[in-house]
Amino acid sequence: MTTKTKKSVETLVEEISEFTVLELSELVKALQEKFGVSAAAPIQVVAAQAQAGGAAQPAAEEKSEFSVTMTACGDKKIQVLKVVRELTGLGLKEAKDIVDNLPKAIKEGVTKEEAQNMKTKLEEVGATVELK
Repeated sequence: MTTKTKKSVETLVEEISEFTVLELSELVKALQEKFGVSAAAPIQVVAAQAQAGGAAQPAAEEKSEFSVTMTACGDKKIQVLKVVRELTGLGLKEAKDIVDNLPKAIKEGVTKEEAQNMKTKLEEVGATVELK
């Protein structure tokens, strides 16, 4: 982009930023009529594909947030309690409440790596853990 073109675009953007909502709406309509396009067209295409059976569905996204849920504490309740306190930063009473009322979420909204790390630490002391 040349300096002159860049300056023109910047000037145009600055002018548009001063428009009211009504003026912006009129601008969009005028541009659609001038160039024979519609901003709603992509949405209509996606809706039509969904009604046609969804053949063009996007690939399923990989889950990015996990919940670490302890289902059983095993024989080493005190060691599990210590690990729960270490992983969550909770006090003794709060950690004991979690261990005594299983199944219970230990931590929610963690990354896959952090969830795996927590699961490994808890399983090392005999707890049963699920990642959801």
